[in-house]
Amino acid sequence: MLSGRRLDLLDPSPLDIEIEDIAHGLAFVARWNGQTHGEYPYSVAEHSLLVERLFAKLNPRATTAARLMALLHDAPEYVIGDMISPVKSAVGPGYGALDDRLMEAVLLRFGLGRVIPPRIKTQIKKADRLSAWLEATQIAGFDAPEANRLFGKPDAATAQIRLAPLAPRAARDAFVARHNALFAGLNP
Repeated sequence: MLSGRRLDLLDPSPLDIEIEDIAHGLAFVARWNGQTHGEYPYSVAEHSLLVERLFAKLNPRATTAARLMALLHDAPEYVIGDMISPVKSAVGPGYGALDDRLMEAVLLRFGLGRVIPPRIKTQIKKADRLSAWLEATQIAGFDAPEANRLFGKPDAATAQIRLAPLAPRAARDAFVARHNALFAGLNP
């Protein structure tokens, strides 16, 4: 990692996880396999920021820890990349096990337990699907009826959110800043 840490992907240690490495990696991983409109690819870091924002909107009473889990929901992709769902399925259960081990190390590193609780995971997934709808219709070339069929139709206020892909460094910095704000709120 750029921090100088060495992360064993098969047996990741929370001690080798740094937020700057996560943010940097996610800022340079393109969503939609890079098949998006804009001057820059839309990154997983930007997607994660949007998911956390939508999660908070859907769950106004969510704890700071739950919001941090929403921000970090795709954190393992900083080292394993973002594969589209059909590829993940084709790779098989080994991909899921690797993702789970990395997620456990990330959660432990930031004091969030070993796994995202099922109720929170379901809420994050709902925000993730809304994010996918916004991304699909604004930057990935889907029309609204197709996105509605694949991801569900968002409410009018959510549909009005506008995306503008950021330069990787700006996405990285925004991710670190949001993480630090949420993390500070865990232990005021």
